[in-house]
Amino acid sequence: MDRFLADDLADLPGLLQATRDEAVRVLAGLADRPVAAAPAVPAPAPLPERGVGTAGALEIFSERWAPGFSGSAGPRYLGFVTGGATPAALAGDWLTGTFDQNGSNRTGSSAGALEDETVGWLREMFGLTPAFGGAFVSGATQSNLVGLAIARQWLGEQRGVDVAEQGAAALGPVTVLSGSAHSSVVKALAVLGLGRGSLQPVPTLPGREAVDVRALEEALAAQDGRPVIVVANAGTVNTVDFDDLRAVAALRERYRFWLHVDAAFGGFAALSPAHAHLVDGLSDADSVCVDLHKWLNVPYDAAVQFTRRRDLQIAVFRNTAPYLGVPEDNPDFVHLTPENSRRLRALASWFTLTAYGREGHAEIVTRTTAAAHRLGDLLATLPGVRLLAPVRLNVVCFSVPDVPATVQAVADSGETFLTPTVYQGAPALRAAFSNWRTADTDVDRIFEALRRVV
Repeated sequence: MDRFLADDLADLPGLLQATRDEAVRVLAGLADRPVAAAPAVPAPAPLPERGVGTAGALEIFSERWAPGFSGSAGPRYLGFVTGGATPAALAGDWLTGTFDQNGSNRTGSSAGALEDETVGWLREMFGLTPAFGGAFVSGATQSNLVGLAIARQWLGEQRGVDVAEQGAAALGPVTVLSGSAHSSVVKALAVLGLGRGSLQPVPTLPGREAVDVRALEEALAAQDGRPVIVVANAGTVNTVDFDDLRAVAALRERYRFWLHVDAAFGGFAALSPAHAHLVDGLSDADSVCVDLHKWLNVPYDAAVQFTRRRDLQIAVFRNTAPYLGVPEDNPDFVHLTPENSRRLRALASWFTLTAYGREGHAEIVTRTTAAAHRLGDLLATLPGVRLLAPVRLNVVCFSVPDVPATVQAVADSGETFLTPTVYQGAPALRAAFSNWRTADTDVDRIFEALRRVV
């Protein structure tokens, strides 16, 4: 055995303690760490011929790389829709690496059963019926891809084609209808061979990102009975707008379509008594995407996908090899997602749901939503700042006189980080709240940072 490996094994408790101490130091300093200042990137180093051991690697990392890492785990990182890691989720993530379970199968481990339990809890939390099966994937992009892959197989079923066997070309032209599809949906269509051009945008309600259901019905009627895919949105990326899911689903009484709902972070509205009505009808979908490293506050990477048609899911993703077995009533996860080998992502989610329950996570949703409203109210008092949409949930979408300069100045301040967007043709900024640590004092610091540079 390599000398450093042998030494590290002998001193494993001490090395884990040193790593723990470094993690505690970083987490304790999040309030003062620059949220996303431009780092000085070190020049690439050559591959070490001889190692330095774990202690040496920790020292080099702490000196060379850690100072340039963002404070994205902290309460004032508002770029994209980024959660953090609750203490329980972090503990679960550490143990994920410790046990190093391959979550692809159920042989010789209870890991698959733990994932089943966690998926069941999430299904209940989002108000889905037991008809939905689910599995963990790496993020919303992969969740949307899995849902749309099952939808593609459904299209083949409607047309008498087995797409998994014959390929996407056997389908012929495909139409995908959506009001405000997320870019990950477009990416998934490209990967699945349906093509970005298969997406046909449907008009939205005036001044909204929610689909106009009458316009959607007109688009469906124009298909002359051909089956299509409809992607509905439960929380759009710019303004957290919601399609009327019940009204969209009701159109299936007259038209044939697969209903996929992208509820990447908007699905968590189910935990807020004041906003749960926004996801009424989610259980009418055929497939659902929910991202977990956003508002559930588990470490990257984690999301969940749900579908009613596990039979079609297996038809797409089954892996045929003698050592993998065949899908049965409770199939191994290797037959359900693009991955074969996969880490036990469910463990961090199991830990945080066990530790804090529905009530604890509902409090996070309620508090961060209130934080978004607080910032929106404060920004409305600034000259030159204009809210471009009501603060519906946890994202504030607003315009400033010079978006690029504001983004840079705010990032350089180290106080917060926001991402730019374009809303209804106008450059804008998004402030997305989802971190479990965020408090009113953080909102006030964020506002002051913006007030100084706008």
